[in-house]
Parts: sequence; C-alpha cells; structure tokens
Amino acid sequence: MKSATSVRWLIVPIAAVYIVLSYLSIQRGNSLLIGIVLVLLSMIPFLLRFERKERKARELMLIAVMASVATVSRIPFATLLPGFTPVTFVVIVSGVVFGAEAGWMVGATTALVSNMFLGQGPWTPWQMFAWGMAGYTAGLFAHRSPARRRRLPLALFGVAWGFLYGWILNLTLALDQWAQTHSWAAVFGKYVTGFPFEVIHASANLFFILAFGPSWIAVLERYRRKYGLLERIEEERAHGQTPVVNGS
Repeated sequence: MKSATSVRWLIVPIAAVYIVLSYLSIQRGNSLLIGIVLVLLSMIPFLLRFERKERKARELMLIAVMASVATVSRIPFATLLPGFTPVTFVVIVSGVVFGAEAGWMVGATTALVSNMFLGQGPWTPWQMFAWGMAGYTAGLFAHRSPARRRRLPLALFGVAWGFLYGWILNLTLALDQWAQTHSWAAVFGKYVTGFPFEVIHASANLFFILAFGPSWIAVLERYRRKYGLLERIEEERAHGQTPVVNGS
C-alpha cells in the first residue's frame, strides 16, 4: 500500500513536466515530443494497478496473444481499406473481458508492433495512446457490467471510439497547424478533412461488434474463467489444501 501511495505522488510532477514540455513543443511546432510523453503519462493508471496485483505468466501471454491477433488483423485491412479494420474491435473486447489495464496493454502494444510492418513515425505514440485508451475505457465501461456487454451499448461505445481515435490522431496535425498559423479555422479544417475517415472507422467498429462481439466475448470469457480456476487451484495447492473444482 505504501508503494502504491508513493507512486501516486509521482503523478503531479509528471503532469507538470508534461505541461511544460507540451508548451515548448507547441511553440516549436513539433508534436512528436507531446506524443511520446503522452504515452508515458497514460501508462500511470496501468502501473498503479500493476503494483497492487502480481502478474502471472499466463496473463501476460494472453495479453500478447490478443495483441498479436489485433496486429495480424490490421495488416491486410490497412492495405485494402485503411480505417476499416477490426483492430479497435479486438482492443475493446480485450478490455471488456480481461479488464482495463489489459485492454490498455493490448491497444498500445498493437500500435507499436503493427507499425513495425506498416511504418513507424511521429504518429506511433498517438496510436499507442488512442488504442490503449480505447481498451482501457472499454474495461472501465463494461468489464463488470453484463448489461453494457450487450450488442447495442457496446456498439455505441465502438462508434464513439471510431471518432475519438481519429480526433486524437488529428490532434498531432492540429497542434502543428495552430503553432504555425494560430488559426482555429485551420485547426477546424483539419478535423473536417479527417471526418470521412472517422466515419469509416466507426462503421468498422459497428460492423465487427454487431457481427462478432457477443461470440468473441463468450469465447474469451471462457478462457478468462478457466485461467481464474487454474489460479485458485495453484493457490490452494501452495497452502496445502485440496483443490476444489466446480462440479466435483
């Protein structure tokens, strides 16, 4: 508890440093530094929960598998129809089933790894942050709420993140545009130009969630429950108790 409390006190100085660096970056018309620090700052909620819970190898492997699925699904869609990919769907489902911090890790890892094939650049930190937050908020939204796991609430959540993802990525261009022109009209123009891409992304999320959301959640939920059962058995054996299995 003391360690977790000490970590919380780091948020204030880190946020202050981030604000200073953001100001300097905007003055220079360079949003890359803002993106990098933003990713580091967004890791704080995950790190706080990480400190309170020991991670098992199976859980880390499961996060890696979901990130791999999202990465592999992104590559062919990115070449055929950019924006219409199942990546956000996989990230959201990961957060819903496995929790907020797992969703964040799947989203951020997917952006980093998939860009090794599609190309790294100043946009990578922003994609890591956007997809990471999509998974993180999905966990907060529906991980412990069966009612929000239904098709309609989850579909609306996916549509919202179709737009939010694009708006976050547009921010890197909008900041540079504002630093150079100090014109809000130019910033608004950037978002208007990107609106069709957000519509495509939101449509993809809507399609994949409505078509595959419940079935994916059901399958992944079985894996999650199986993992939890195995974890309880190991704990009982470690304490010299006889494992109790449902139905036995």
